[in-house]
Amino acid sequence: MANELFGLFGSHLFDDRVMRERLPLSVYESLREIRDEGKPWNPEVADIVADAMQAWAMEQGATHYIHWFSPMTGTGSGKHDSFIDGVKQGEPILNFSGKMLAKGESDASSFPSGGLRATFEARGYTAWDPTSPAFVLGTTLYIPTAFCAYTGEALDQKTPVLRSMQALNKQALRVLRALGDTETVSVQPTVGAEQEYFLVDKDLFDRRLDLKVCGHTLLGAKPPKGQELEDHYYGSINERVREFMRELDEELWRLGVPAKTEHNEVAPGQYELASVFATANIACDHNQIMMELMRKVALRHNFACLLHEKPFAGVNGSGKHNNWSIVTNTGKNLLNPTDKPEENPVFLVTLCAVLTAVDKYADLLRLSASCPGNEERLGGNEAPPAVVSIFLGNALTHMLQELAEGHALQKEERGALLTGVKSLPLLKLDDSDRNRTSPFAFTGNKFEFRMVGASQSIGLANAVTNAIVADVLHDFADKLEGADDVSAVVREIVAETWHAHGRIIFNGNNYSAEWAAEAARRGLPNIQSMVDAADGFIAEKNVAMFERTKVFTAAECRSRYEITLETYAKHIHIDASTMLEMAGRSLLPASYEYLSRVSRAEYYAERNGCACASAKAQVEKLCVTIDKTAGAMEALRRALHALDTAHLGEKARADACRALREHEMAALREAADELEELVPQTYWPMPDYCELLFDL
Repeated sequence: MANELFGLFGSHLFDDRVMRERLPLSVYESLREIRDEGKPWNPEVADIVADAMQAWAMEQGATHYIHWFSPMTGTGSGKHDSFIDGVKQGEPILNFSGKMLAKGESDASSFPSGGLRATFEARGYTAWDPTSPAFVLGTTLYIPTAFCAYTGEALDQKTPVLRSMQALNKQALRVLRALGDTETVSVQPTVGAEQEYFLVDKDLFDRRLDLKVCGHTLLGAKPPKGQELEDHYYGSINERVREFMRELDEELWRLGVPAKTEHNEVAPGQYELASVFATANIACDHNQIMMELMRKVALRHNFACLLHEKPFAGVNGSGKHNNWSIVTNTGKNLLNPTDKPEENPVFLVTLCAVLTAVDKYADLLRLSASCPGNEERLGGNEAPPAVVSIFLGNALTHMLQELAEGHALQKEERGALLTGVKSLPLLKLDDSDRNRTSPFAFTGNKFEFRMVGASQSIGLANAVTNAIVADVLHDFADKLEGADDVSAVVREIVAETWHAHGRIIFNGNNYSAEWAAEAARRGLPNIQSMVDAADGFIAEKNVAMFERTKVFTAAECRSRYEITLETYAKHIHIDASTMLEMAGRSLLPASYEYLSRVSRAEYYAERNGCACASAKAQVEKLCVTIDKTAGAMEALRRALHALDTAHLGEKARADACRALREHEMAALREAADELEELVPQTYWPMPDYCELLFDL
């Protein structure tokens, strides 16, 4: 059975195996060179590939094709076109040409564009991405594509990633050549994403308006048990959940997504799925596929999959760990320190490039992890704080300092893990412990960026990481090329990096108040809100960097700034409107009904000559809390109306929505949650946290 399942891997993927079998060798080699060596697009292959792709897809049961792209909504999009292209003598004519494969058209004005497209300027194009394999899902051939406006400006998540990979490849090759590497043909960033998510029973989900409309709970009193016993993390997986995971694995494997690690996460009802590394572009597509299939497969098991960063107050939220590295076409990892990192110039220069880039552009990394749900997650002692820093571990930090200061390196031998049990194997310790509180942690041969939100595309995080590292590598390459003593220049780079950017290294507890104060002393930015983080898109230094690396134009930066603010404001407005709907049409009517019941009990008790003090007290508590809830609801309604009638720019509107969330919405939640604790479950009109978190 296991062999059969693994035999399914990639069975619905138009990958190397299929292309080698079905394409002429010259065409296959052309596609391989585009993908692996960064060669330019060859238009002559399109018709041949289209014929082979259509024949293969129809064998898998496909009747339609879709140019699948990732607009700024964060979801996968596209329209489904059938292979039928007319009828002749009652028979359908099937057609799928190279032109149809290479180019599609979509209404660019109907997707977020940040002013790049007006309603009357609707044309946008989807362009086939031959570096990411097509696949069949259901009865549709999915063709990964970039999505651009008529003017060529990017309107999606993929195009900036592809641009950033080009930039990184160019500058990394320059550095490698300067360091004596004449064999490497291409360099690519590789990524492995870890996806956290919640599962709730679909029947309970359907009875909560906030979950259906907003994807997270807006109201809900704290349950008697949460995650404090720490018994869910890595615990035994519920069999119903296990069946969901099995089917999800099978679906992902068919599409060539190497889903590997799955386990219970910290919070009840929370889980994680991680995939094996792929090139950054393909990894972004894999994660998009994973999120889409999680939702679909969950429904088959009568679950709803929640990808919101904070679906429940008081328990851990969900993030996405973006594990990033740089690898050559020969398989060499530039971030592999080897046994003697101090004697490995490629590692030293690459490491220094990352340290410099993260320090110079910390605001951009923070921006890349910004979404409305992450507002409530970052810094909540469950995820990295809003201050971006790098964990290197004591061994590498000590090495850099000693090299920078010109000291002889005294390297300590790694010890063994001493368990005190003779029958257990002796395990050699790693150079450093793990630091799960660090936003950007070195974990052996890669960096783990832990701030990204669970609902986000990982596209922006990787486009930013690739771009900022490429920008610094450009400067390092300028220093190394033509140097009389390359080793001396490497030492200079290490020293300059340590003295100018060593402040970004922090190996301690990122959750502590002491670190927040220390980070301020170091001058590290502490950007608490998505609204403030959006400024990173229009900061002069960042726009200049994006233009140098050709990842974004100035116009694209401005558009994404506006999209970020607009997205935030819209989400908060929807949340506020949903809260009013729930409170006014469900919570208050149910509370009045229960108040009537308790009031009658008090009345009849007094009538029978036995005054019930507890009933009287309950009536008083209910009256006070109902009035408090009604008052908070009215205050939110007035504030929302004022927001709707005000003529505000995007920044001012986003700021007003943030204030609404922090004040009026918070006040209504506090009052409604107090009310929930007074009203019995039989009267309360929606499932509570106990049911949602534990009824699986």
